[in-house]
Order: sequence, then C-alpha cells, then structure tokens
Amino acid sequence: MALLTYAGEIAVTVVLLALVLIGVLSVTHGTPVRTVIAPGTSDRPPVVGDSLFAEAMELYTSTHFSRGNAVTLCLNGDGTYPRLWKDISSAKHTLTVQMYYSEPGKVADEMRDRLIERARAGVRVLVLLDAFGSGPLRKTDFVEKLRAAGAHVAWLRRIRWYTLNRAATRSHVRAVVIDGHIAYTGGFGLADYWQGDGHHENQWRESNVRFEGPAVAALQAAFAAGWAEATGMLLTGDTFFPPAIFEPVGNTVAGLMYTTPAVGSTIAERFLALTIASAQKTLYITNSYFVPDAEFRTMLIDAVKRGVDVRVITAGDRSDVKTTVFAGRAYYEEMLRGGVHIYEYTPTMIHSKTIVADGLWSSVGSMNFDNRSLAFNNESNLNVLGAGFGAEMDSVFMDDLKYSKEIKLPEWEHRSLYERTIEWGAEKLWRVL
Repeated sequence: MALLTYAGEIAVTVVLLALVLIGVLSVTHGTPVRTVIAPGTSDRPPVVGDSLFAEAMELYTSTHFSRGNAVTLCLNGDGTYPRLWKDISSAKHTLTVQMYYSEPGKVADEMRDRLIERARAGVRVLVLLDAFGSGPLRKTDFVEKLRAAGAHVAWLRRIRWYTLNRAATRSHVRAVVIDGHIAYTGGFGLADYWQGDGHHENQWRESNVRFEGPAVAALQAAFAAGWAEATGMLLTGDTFFPPAIFEPVGNTVAGLMYTTPAVGSTIAERFLALTIASAQKTLYITNSYFVPDAEFRTMLIDAVKRGVDVRVITAGDRSDVKTTVFAGRAYYEEMLRGGVHIYEYTPTMIHSKTIVADGLWSSVGSMNFDNRSLAFNNESNLNVLGAGFGAEMDSVFMDDLKYSKEIKLPEWEHRSLYERTIEWGAEKLWRVL
C-alpha cells in the first residue's frame, strides 16, 4: 500500500513538473528563422530597389501595399499631439482608439476630454486599452467619464488566473483612426513623458506617423480585430469602413503591417529578416529595446560583409527598462567586431522604433527589436516604399546621431567586471524581455 502511495506521489510530481515545463516553454519560445536565401543564380533575395521586393514583403508579411497614401512623420510629443488633438476634434462619424501604455496625467486627460466632447456631439467613440499596459488608468475615473459621455471602452486581454498561460501575449498596438480617413500609429501612448521635443530629460524621443489613403483601412481592421477579441463584436460596414477609405489621397506607396504572435515563424520576424537581407547600401535602425538574437546578429554582420553601412541607435543609461539595456549590451562586442556601428541616445529615453534601408524602404511603428515583439506581441508598423520619405527618415537618423554616443570597441572591451556580470545575467532573460 505504501509503495502504491509513493508511486502515486511520483506520478503527481511528474505531471506537475511537466505542466511547469510546458508553461515555461510557452512564455519563453523564440522564432525559428536562421537565414534568408533565394535559390537561383544570385542566391540572394530581391534588393530593396527591385520591383520584386515589395511583392516578396507583401507575401511574407501579409501587408498590402498601395499607391495613393499621404504620410507625415510626426516626431516626439511636439510633432504629434497638436496634430492628433486637432484631428480628433474634427471627427464627425467615428473615432477608434487603441493604446498599449497609458497612465494618469495631462496627456491622458487631454485625450479623455476630447473624446468626451466628440461622443457628446454624436460621434461613435470606441476605446480599446491593453489590460496590462494601460492598467494605471484603473486608479482614475478615465473610463467611467468616457462611458458616461456615451463612448464605448473595452479592456483587452484581462489577466485572470485562468489566462495566466497567455499573460505574456500583449497587444502593443497604437492606433487612432478618425472617420476612417486619418490614422496614426507609432510608439506613443498616454503618458506625460511623451510630451516635448525629445532632446530634454523626461521628454521621450519618439517617432510616429500620420497617414491618409488606403493604408488607413488596414489599421482600422487591426483595431477591429482587437475589438472583436475584447468584446465579441466584429466591426464592419460603411460606418467604420466608408467607401472613401480606399480612395487615393497622395502618391506614396505604403502598407500597414499588423503583426500577430505565433509559435513558429511570425510576420515580425520575416519582416526584419527580409529587410536586413535586402539592404544593399545602408541600414539604419533606431530601436528603444534592441536585443537581437544570435541569428539576427549574424544577419546584421553579414550585411556589413556585403558592403552595407549598418548603424543602430538604441537607448542607453536613460532607458526606462535597464534590464533590456544590459541584455542588449551583452551583444555589443560581437556586433562591433562584425562592423556594426552602435550608438546610445544620451539626452533622454529614446522610444522610437524605425528602420530605413537604402533610403527607400522605411518602417515606423510599435515593433521593438526583441523577442517579445517578434514572438509574443501584436504590433502595428506603417511600411513605406519611396525615396522621398526614405530621405526624410535618413535625415532624422543623422540628426539623432548628433545626440548619441558611439560605442567604440577598444573602450567597450575595457568595461568593468561588474558591468560584464550584470550583462551576463540580463542576457539570460532575453527571451522574455
């Protein structure tokens, strides 16, 4: 009898350990792409300037590109919020707003008050908040006041005991769509440190985009997907997708990329791999949380070997997530030896998530260069193909270099044992950062 009891205890222990292992693996998985190859005479994927590049990107990222968009780069709070508030106040039919991070303050109050004013004027206002990132708003009357004015508010992916296995999967999307006509995405949120010019302490450096044209429909559809998940209601029809949403407004080729989590290869991963592999001359990456895995570090170094000028601007000591900084720094030496130029932004936290390749292919949005964005998050990036917008992106990158410190290999090799130890420990957590 005692033997049976002991055997039963062993069986229960094994089952519990198996469940723990499954749980750990479910929140620490990476992405599988190791290299990019195009079998044929060139053995290379289509370069950025090739007409096949956009076709390949469409196929591998499910991003529809169309000519007829008008895109405006909005830098920092000073270049974003005044435009955004004006556009929100102009809404006549619908306002759809999705935010990942929000906290009490002037920016959140301004958004709330403008949405309330439009809701009382008869505009259909829908607000979708990530239950984790926007959790600080629960301490205020933000939601209650919106609902009292007639706005609809939903929380996405509430954290319950029975959803803990999915708690790491967040929607990092930023989306504002006005009347199905004007749209915004980027890295901004509802917090006061997003105000300012991005050059002073506590005024985050950020990059966002305002756009009109067919790409707006894709951001509205991304919002609709989140709204359906949170409420069970799938938005469609002329109210949210008026016929004019598909009409051309400008001449820019652009597409809204909406990435989703997956156990295997993801849209985000394929986007980064194709972008790096297709660059021929320049590859300028600005990313607040830069923790590339071994395969992406190899891709960046391979790009240098084929003559690409690869430069990265990331957060340094001003970062809001120090663990991520240390984890990224653990890889600096390898990349510096491979010819990648790395810079840390010094005046304040840099939260931008942008890429520009060969001055032609650009991306601005919410996606970070880390495993969380690649494997676990929903993200929204506007991807633009064109020399005009690419030149503007190059110019912004070069301006940011003026406020950044370049990491030099000789100096980096002499950092302290303490720093190396902290980096080593942080690097072990790279899959969940």
